[in-house]
Amino acid sequence: MKIMNLALANIRKSKSATGSLFIFILVAALLLNIGLMVITQINVFFDSKAEQLKDPHAVFMMDSVSYNPNYGEFITNYSGVTETETEEIIIMESAKFNFGNSELTSFTAIFNADDQRNIGTLKLVEKLNTSSANDIFIPYIFKTNGKYELGGDFTFHYQNKDYNYRIAGFFETTMMGTTNIGNMKFLLPEASYQTLADDLDKRTEGLIISAVMEDKAQSTKLLNDFTKEFPQSTVSETTSYIWALDIEMVKNVSTLTINIIAMILVAFAAIIVLVSLIVIKFRVSNSIEDGMTNIGVLKAIGHTSKQILSSIILQFVLIALSSSVVGVALSYCLMPFIGSIISSLSGLIWYQKFDMFINLANIFIVVFCVVIVTFISAFRVRKILPIMALRGGIQTHSFRKNYFPLENTRGGLHFLLAIKSMLSNVKQNIMILLIIISLTFASVFSVVLYYNVASDKTAFVNLFGAEPANVMIFVKPDTDTKELLSHINQMDQVRKVNIFDLITTKIDDQTVYTNVTDNYDQLENNIVYEGRQPKYENEIAISWVVSNQINKGVGDTVEVEYGTEAVSYLVTGLSQSIGNLGQIAALTMDGIQQLSSDYKGTTLYVYLDELSNKGFIENVQEQYGDYIVETLDIDENIESQTGMYTTAVFAVMVMVLTITVLVVVMILYLIIKTMIIKRKKEFGVMKAIGYSTIQLMHQISISFLPVIITGVTIGGVLGYFYTNPMLSILLSSAGVKSLDFTVHFPTILILCVGIFILAYIVSMFVSIKIKKISAYSLITE
Repeated sequence: MKIMNLALANIRKSKSATGSLFIFILVAALLLNIGLMVITQINVFFDSKAEQLKDPHAVFMMDSVSYNPNYGEFITNYSGVTETETEEIIIMESAKFNFGNSELTSFTAIFNADDQRNIGTLKLVEKLNTSSANDIFIPYIFKTNGKYELGGDFTFHYQNKDYNYRIAGFFETTMMGTTNIGNMKFLLPEASYQTLADDLDKRTEGLIISAVMEDKAQSTKLLNDFTKEFPQSTVSETTSYIWALDIEMVKNVSTLTINIIAMILVAFAAIIVLVSLIVIKFRVSNSIEDGMTNIGVLKAIGHTSKQILSSIILQFVLIALSSSVVGVALSYCLMPFIGSIISSLSGLIWYQKFDMFINLANIFIVVFCVVIVTFISAFRVRKILPIMALRGGIQTHSFRKNYFPLENTRGGLHFLLAIKSMLSNVKQNIMILLIIISLTFASVFSVVLYYNVASDKTAFVNLFGAEPANVMIFVKPDTDTKELLSHINQMDQVRKVNIFDLITTKIDDQTVYTNVTDNYDQLENNIVYEGRQPKYENEIAISWVVSNQINKGVGDTVEVEYGTEAVSYLVTGLSQSIGNLGQIAALTMDGIQQLSSDYKGTTLYVYLDELSNKGFIENVQEQYGDYIVETLDIDENIESQTGMYTTAVFAVMVMVLTITVLVVVMILYLIIKTMIIKRKKEFGVMKAIGYSTIQLMHQISISFLPVIITGVTIGGVLGYFYTNPMLSILLSSAGVKSLDFTVHFPTILILCVGIFILAYIVSMFVSIKIKKISAYSLITE
């Protein structure tokens, strides 16, 4: 009880400081709990959704021409497959529709909503009570991110024709429900489905084979073994293709951004915990120095050092425990907002579960850190003798050096007094410095991330291995691709045209997405970070993810399979890409022709000067439409696909900046209020000899400026140089080895100046408490 009473007395004595610390730890616990819950639950959430929706673990889609009965037999008899289902679908290789504020082009599979199916059954989240002849059911992500509403209009644009429908419902699906997979699923009622099928050509007649497995983690192996059993070539006179997806790949893509955001929240929570620990260190040291006489009295009347130390530790444990519990509770109130971000990125409704283990682990981590720091900071209480404490801590003499003596130091009086005040509070200033550095770095980090996702998207888009052309043209198989390239290259305002295909190959038995072009020097996004891109027919570049999988690097040889052929190539470079989970390689046109002698390329990337993309697409369709399967506005597609990331990263940035402002305000409030209380007599005397309130306020503010300027500068410099390395670490699991985001110096400068101005304004506002101090009040107290 003695220890508890001492702890409670200390808390009552410093209510404002206790309140500030309570809020710091509350915020840290809140962010930490959210981040840890999302990181630990997102994979389980995705898996449970797949089970709840009865979604397939692997799907194989093909046009009717490509179908072979042996496909279904192989999948049905594959070890671990428990159920398969085959049904007819309509395939649109590149349908266009509005998504968000732009147009999106995607592979589209349209199902008959009235078909009876056991796998991938239709589970509507919202639906209309009435039906019409032109209803359509679309993925839930169109509501969360695409700006569509129930009952609204939805239009496909395919093969130069529009197909208009009314949105009759939104559904969840794990396999083909997001824009970042490249495959979208829609359902039409029987009548509408047949009408559309009759209106389209035979090429759109397709089939889908869905498979459910005992262990869904084996779905990737199923796809690999299927490819090995039935080698597919993208070069075919009948233009037949097979598209395949497995749930593990889809899960990794869908949860990638969510996990990154969660990790950022955890990292920022760690910074706030660090700030809280620094404040505790300052508080303990200050309370020991200010309460030295009280400690002496307590020891003199019989309290042991252990009791006093325990009371100090208990004081901060009570604050940390109560605030972290409140923070954990409030995190559940904030989870609907986080859930909306998760839903907008995954197209799945997030249901938050209560996680006692994570909650307790979070509270334990915070309280443990507080106990350790408090114990280390307060341990010197044991060495303080009662007589020394009663003397105020002075053993003999303890006179500090008089820096900048006023009689012989040049400079303004107010400035010199402010500097002298700063130098007399070294420990306090170190605390402020560390806090400002941490917060500035976190703010720079979040702003750089947002700038590259929302403003200058070049580096962000390059992460996916995308080539920053303006228009993509899919060429018909019987067309002379190089002749068409030459004609398009001569069109007005066309800067250049490249063949740039993406095909599937096997490299040392690993399925890898492989780029093919004539000359990699003509491309504008070089994703190779070590070595170089291939130049000759016997060379290949592979991603570091593939390199780790096959345990080979630059200078080694690998065996590449394409179709039924296999050839050895020399690895000349290591690349990086988030796209396709980092499973990327690169061959030259001469290189791929060793595996397929009649390979000539099927995709052209067009780079324009000034001419609008839509204007060029109209021109090229008019002149060469007979040789083109489809065109794609790359800029529109990128804008549409990155919109979801922009919203999520903006929310993170606003959260980080808001908390930064809150912490700066509260830290300065705590420090300046403590300073005013400790120097009350000094300020009263200075007022008595003629100093005005505003002059003393400026003195206090100026005394913090060097520390704040130094902290902001160091934090800004660290953010400028180390944001990319930090992001590289966060994205390493996704296939990134070395990041080169644009760190926009003017934006960083504005942010740092803003933090500095904020600190100065806050210090002036808090310092206004000096107005209540007067010589008369000091005499009459």
